[in-house]
Amino acid sequence: MRLLKRINRKVLVFLIILAGAGILFAAFAMPQLMAWSETPLFCSSCHVMESQYEAWFHVGAHRTIRCIDCHLPHQNLAVHYVWKSIDGMKDVVVFYSGQVPQTIEITERAQGVVRTNCIRCHSERVAMIDQDRNCWECHRFLQHKLAGVRLTN
Repeated sequence: MRLLKRINRKVLVFLIILAGAGILFAAFAMPQLMAWSETPLFCSSCHVMESQYEAWFHVGAHRTIRCIDCHLPHQNLAVHYVWKSIDGMKDVVVFYSGQVPQTIEITERAQGVVRTNCIRCHSERVAMIDQDRNCWECHRFLQHKLAGVRLTN
């Protein structure tokens, strides 16, 4: 009985220390980790995104915004972070399972997010335009594969 109490006390102390470490991590490391994971350098740290990063880096006005400004929803923080988590985990699974496609294509859901974000930033300019079309149908050089530096052999 005494041994059981001693073990329970050790487990309780361990759990309290673990919870305290978790709280400290969340308070001090998470904000920096979240901020870093929202930078274009973080997005390009995966080698399959290097060409998209290069295209973004060499394009005029959009060079001042981050990948997440276009590619994640911004209705509210909860939706933003849920989709950031889902997209991030999907990217990790695809990358580490070796299932990265030769040509990265935007999904239909992601097209809606990007279109919504285009309209959000350019609302005054597009007020009189058909907003059901994808912006990049006319603005072709907004697409990563068509923008940026062209290397010829």
